Amino acid sequence: MATDPLAAGEHLLEVDGRPQWYHVAGRGPVCLVHPGGPGLGWEYLRMPELETHLTMVYLEPIGTGRSARFDHADDYSIDRYTEFLGRVLDHLAVSAPLLLGHSHGGFVAQTYALSRPERLGGLVLYATSPATGSDFWTAAVTNVQLFPQQYPERPAAADIPPAFRAALTAGTDAAYCEALRRLLPVYLADPWGERSLLEDVRHGLRAWVAPARAQEPRPFDVRASLAGLTVPSLILTGAHDFICGPRWAQALAAAIPDARLVTFDDSGHLPHLEEAHTFAVTVAGFAHRRQPGPN
Repeated sequence: MATDPLAAGEHLLEVDGRPQWYHVAGRGPVCLVHPGGPGLGWEYLRMPELETHLTMVYLEPIGTGRSARFDHADDYSIDRYTEFLGRVLDHLAVSAPLLLGHSHGGFVAQTYALSRPERLGGLVLYATSPATGSDFWTAAVTNVQLFPQQYPERPAAADIPPAFRAALTAGTDAAYCEALRRLLPVYLADPWGERSLLEDVRHGLRAWVAPARAQEPRPFDVRASLAGLTVPSLILTGAHDFICGPRWAQALAAAIPDARLVTFDDSGHLPHLEEAHTFAVTVAGFAHRRQPGPN
């Protein structure tokens, strides 16, 4: 295995004796990527177009793939994810890297940026929120329940609410992954118009249930702290995102000084797939303005 921590390919880092895998692809300023879920394999967040502009470092989060496992679901806390993320950044030893967090990974990215702002050159908060809690989950559940009404001509749309319930109650990795595959249409702005995209994501999706069962002692909420965030920030949202849509992106933009907000009009929760070129240009432009890195 290569000793250069930024050599292309897969890398293993030991964090207090526990494995943390990450994957490197591309060339340019360094961007560390934390996937969402929690419990999703990193592959769904692969961004080939961005790899032509940036050195992309994709974390394989704890609880997934070959990375560390813990005895109890509640050990997969945001603080624990943040600890492992920080150790990878220390290992990379790059000045002013970009940090991109998607969905639940955005909670981790916000937590790290608030605790170690001096380590970052820029922050990309992608399809995420500054808070969860009852308002957040009530809105998401309502959108799931209304989804079949948006596609009355599509019998498969009626499966979305039961698939959501199946994901919440799954007891095995296989059951959780299967429920998420059934649920995927709700994550896309035009799920049946982009049939090949839907099937490609379904085919490649991997998921592990233990991280998804973690219970934080309180809902995530950093809104009161974000006014002091000094890291240049880019906020990305899909106009049709059922769970982390414009409402939550606007809350982030309102809270973070000088943050830039970009809405992808033809996307749901996955603009890096739904509008891949525009997404890549947007993030690469922000990265090259905000941080130095190898060429």
